[in-house]
Formats: sequence, C-alpha cells, structure tokens
Amino acid sequence: MTNPLQSGGCQCGAVRFRVEGALGDASVCHCRMCQKAFGNFYAPLVSLHDARLIWTRGEPKYFQSSNAVKRGFCGECGTPLCYAAPDGLGLAIAVFDDPETVVPKIQWGIEARLSYVDHIASLPGEDTMADQTAASFLATLVSYQHPDHDTQTWPPEIDT
Repeated sequence: MTNPLQSGGCQCGAVRFRVEGALGDASVCHCRMCQKAFGNFYAPLVSLHDARLIWTRGEPKYFQSSNAVKRGFCGECGTPLCYAAPDGLGLAIAVFDDPETVVPKIQWGIEARLSYVDHIASLPGEDTMADQTAASFLATLVSYQHPDHDTQTWPPEIDT
C-alpha cells in the first residue's frame, strides 16, 4: 500500500480511525469463522503491518471468536471493523473511506470458499436505478449513514 494516511469508520459514525503509514498485505479470507463474523461470503482484510492505527472517535467492542482471535465491531451499529490475532491487527477493507485503494493480493481459507463465489462476477448486472421500484424507493430515502470522510461531530446536530 502506498497511501501514507487513510481514514475510515463504521456505518453509524460512532467509531472512526486513522491509519498513518503504509499498510501491509490485503487479502480475503474464506474460512467459516470469517464468513460468520462478516455475515458474508468472505472477509476482506488488510494488515496494519508497520502502520500506526489511531481510533479518532470511539473504539470497537470485541468478540473473542477463538482462543487466539478477537473480532472488533461497532457496538452501536454492528459494523465489522477489525481482526486481532497474535501476529497483528487487520482492518476490514470496506470500512476505509476509500476502499478502492486497498486491493487484495491473496485469498486464505479457500477450503471453505463457497462454491458459487467465483461465478458472481459472471452474473447479469444492472444499475440500481434501472429498477423503477428501487428508483422510486431511493428517491425518498434519507440516509443516516456516516459519510466517507471525517466529521467534527456525529451525528450532526439537527435544527429544531
């Protein structure tokens, strides 16, 4: 990773972080424990390596998922944030404000990879707004999700 300063956080904004320095290797893990921890097909993670992690708002809560690993998540919204093991800490890639810059280089736990994962990219794809029902729904949607940048305070103060 070449980006020397990155930030990110959970969906609700209760937990935010900054990373200073070059991150280590990024990967996806297909093991069953990671699937359950992320509620997804796999867990995309990046190692801190020698980078410095600073929690700038709040801190994760942890679940001890095994005798060696703790999983960090937001205690307010449940967003998976990190993976703490004896060899270091990994951060969930999608919680970075610019996750496009954190590119996985390897897959782990492939013995548990779900049989259809490799074929997802070949499924037909549609833009969300191509579905008129979704477009109508989204036209009225008000997001309470934290934006992909640091904010002075969150949630924002609402004028009454």
